[in-house]
Amino acid sequence: MQVRTGRPADAAGLVRLAGQVEHWFGPMVGEPDFHAAVARQLDRGSALVAADGPAVLGGLLVGHHPPVCHLHWLVVDAAARGLGLGRALVAEALSRCPAEVRTVEVVTFGADHPGAVVGGARAFYERLGFSPAEAAAPGPEGGSRQVYRRAL
Repeated sequence: MQVRTGRPADAAGLVRLAGQVEHWFGPMVGEPDFHAAVARQLDRGSALVAADGPAVLGGLLVGHHPPVCHLHWLVVDAAARGLGLGRALVAEALSRCPAEVRTVEVVTFGADHPGAVVGGARAFYERLGFSPAEAAAPGPEGGSRQVYRRAL
């Protein structure tokens, strides 16, 4: 497995992964805007993938807006969860932050969202040194969201 910058050829793999998490994030696979957003991130070089040969097993979309870096939409294939791919994707994203970035933010599930428990997202980010901060706007499916933040 290798973590690398995503390429346009990885779009189908990222969309496949989106299908595994739509119940937590709302509709994506059938949404042209989602496909366009993934294509933009891949074209900009701001998408990372965890790949095993041609198979995309995980992905992370990243936005750099110094002094803040935003981690967007981290996803790992259901069959590969627990193998450290999410941790590897976040570590690579942090290693690529421009020098002027001082803070990394991610919006994840609120404490009352099923994805917070079943998916373990909040505990995952806390293990990586992120701390809960302010509430964020609800997700498209209506579930609560919260900002998590980490200083660099």
